[in-house]
Amino acid sequence: MKKLKRTPLHPAYQDKAKLTAFGGWEMPVQFSSIKAEHHAVRNDAGLFDVSHMGVVEVSGSDAKSFLQHLTTNDIDKLKRHKAQYTVMCYPDGGTVDDLLVYKKEDDNYRLVVNAANVDKDVEWMNKHATGNVTICDVSSQTAQFALQGPKAERILQKLTTADLAAIPFFGFVDGADVAGVQALISRSGYTGEDGFELYMESDDALFLWEKLLQTGEGDGLRPCGLGARDTLRFEACLPLYGQELSASISPLEAGIGFAVKLDKGSFLGREALLRQKEEGVPRKLVGIEMIERGIPRSHYPVYVGENEIGEVTSGTHAPTLGKNLGLALVQSEYSDLGREVTVDIRGKRVKAKIVETPFYKRPRP
Repeated sequence: MKKLKRTPLHPAYQDKAKLTAFGGWEMPVQFSSIKAEHHAVRNDAGLFDVSHMGVVEVSGSDAKSFLQHLTTNDIDKLKRHKAQYTVMCYPDGGTVDDLLVYKKEDDNYRLVVNAANVDKDVEWMNKHATGNVTICDVSSQTAQFALQGPKAERILQKLTTADLAAIPFFGFVDGADVAGVQALISRSGYTGEDGFELYMESDDALFLWEKLLQTGEGDGLRPCGLGARDTLRFEACLPLYGQELSASISPLEAGIGFAVKLDKGSFLGREALLRQKEEGVPRKLVGIEMIERGIPRSHYPVYVGENEIGEVTSGTHAPTLGKNLGLALVQSEYSDLGREVTVDIRGKRVKAKIVETPFYKRPRP
């Protein structure tokens, strides 16, 4: 069995958290309880170690045109010091990975990819690189935190002179001083809440982790694990690679067509995605709410009558909403809101209905 990798923060929580294997890494699934950590992020703030994510620097005079061909979103629209959510696709429209692209300069970008996909993604990038492009995997030298929740800005502002209120959603500042540590601070997140990502040198991670927790203690800041990260992103209906997205699921089927710009010109997978758009996607990702008792889990079959129409991609008891909910990829003709379906839960057909997504939206101030 391959030895699990550890982030630079492993010493900080190896005796304080329940650990699990995730994407080849040994990561904290929870520090206290998933529910307590989930509610901390919704009401106060939570701090996540996400240093397992891959970080790839792409530079060179042809970097922009390379990324325009590699990804589905429109890099031409991406301004300096802004980030963009996008997708890399196979020629058949299936998903290589979903990722964030940070534009530092026209010839300098940072890509953040999913932990389990780093090697595959870098290989895919190198395979399609042309012209003056340098691709450098800096994952092992880079640590990443996610500070999420309504009190995230107040907590982080105590440690930095950077004007956090001036950072727009999907904006970032590079080289900010955070408690004496040089960091890239971006404003986005994977929880449905306001918050920040901090990227720093791996050697600075332990110090800054402890400093943040100490600074935020009075504001209810908690260290959080992957368990709460999953329930939070699920309520906000943010896709997880390997569940809502995969080599056999296109971004259009997964409902993230906003990140697919078919009119921008040629890119990898465009022909297949254009065909799906014109003919109608064969499957759609929908929300389901259980009518009868039971929790829909990944890969549980979904039925209309005796007809199997798809399967659950993610499902759980949603802590904020107090409901048993799921996301399911179903045949498009059965995707209408309000339709009653059944979910096969360990051999028993349990009633559910198709409902609107996202399940949770952050209240606006």
